[in-house]
Parts: sequence; C-alpha cells; structure tokens
Amino acid sequence: MASPSYKDSFVNGIWKENPVFVQVLGMCPALAITNSVENAIAMSCAVMFVLVTSNALVSILRKWVPKEVRIAVFILIIATFVTVTDYAVKAISVPIYKAMGPFIALIVVNCIILSRAEAFSSKNNVLKSILDGLGMGIGFSIALLCMGGVREILGSGSFLGHPLFGANYEPWVIFVLPSGGFFTLGAWLFIFAWWRERGARNKKPEGHQA
Repeated sequence: MASPSYKDSFVNGIWKENPVFVQVLGMCPALAITNSVENAIAMSCAVMFVLVTSNALVSILRKWVPKEVRIAVFILIIATFVTVTDYAVKAISVPIYKAMGPFIALIVVNCIILSRAEAFSSKNNVLKSILDGLGMGIGFSIALLCMGGVREILGSGSFLGHPLFGANYEPWVIFVLPSGGFFTLGAWLFIFAWWRERGARNKKPEGHQA
C-alpha cells in the first residue's frame, strides 16, 4: 500500500476519515463531555496534544520497537502524554478539570489515538505522523464542537456560558443529559453522511465527462 502524501496525511482526518463522523471512534468523550462548548474545547485540546505527541514519538521509535511488544509500548507512550495533559489541565483550570472528571485519564484507551499509533505512525515518518495527528485532532475537535454547540445552545440557551435567548427561553434540558448526546450524535452522523454522499454524487458527472 502506497504511503499517503503529506497533504493527505493532514486532510484525511478532517473530512474523509473523520474519527467521529466517519470512523465512529472516541464515542465516550464525544457523548459525555459535549454538554457544553467549553468542555468540548478542553477535551479537543487534550486529545490533539496527546495525538500529535504520541504519533511523533511512536514514529521516532518505530524501527526499534519489537513487533511482539509494540502495543504495550504504544500504550506506555500514550499514558505518559496523558499524565502530562492531566497535570496541565489541573494547573490551568480546576473547574474544567473537575468537569472533565475521569475522561482525561481515559484518553489512554481512546481508540483514535491507539489506532493512529498502530495504523499510521508505526509505518510513516515523523512529519507525516505529526500531520496525521493534527488532522485527526482537528477532525475530532470539529465533531466535539458541533455536538457541544448544539447541546449547549438548545439545552442551556447559551454559548460558552453567555445567554443567547433571554430570560423567557425554556431550555431543552434533555440535550444536556446523556440521552441528548445520543440524539445529537445521531443527527450529526446523518448530516455528515448526507453531505458526503451529496458531494460524491456531484463529482460523478465530471468523471464521466472526462
């Protein structure tokens, strides 16, 4: 299988291989943390940091790690950067740290990060691995912000804590509850799939003319 270009390494994670809306990975934080935009941003930054740094280190060490222990080594690398992230978030904002609860620690077993280490970084150079981590991180961030925006606006009547509709607005409380996360995710999966299908249909006539 041919190695992807530098551009594809970055762009694929944002759209074509979006970790949430296409690969349906990282569902735990996508459902649990996105009851507000602030929490979504914090988790997005944490995951992106771990993705980029672990991808880079896995790529650097890929030729020296025996195949028999590669998964254990990958998890150890990811756990190291998750620990750094955990302490950093706690130092920057205790309220956000408390709101995110155990989900920072659970980044260690996030399928997105481990899958990129195994499927991409262990087979490609450092720059491509960093670009892949950035692309996947941005794609993950877009998904969380889409969900967090809808859930906070409808469920709390605010955006980033700022009221939008005045005192008479009756919040749709279901959207800040766990069930609201499933409804919002389902709606966004449908919209994303429809948009990609629409784009694919629009490209077909061009291909036939060529």
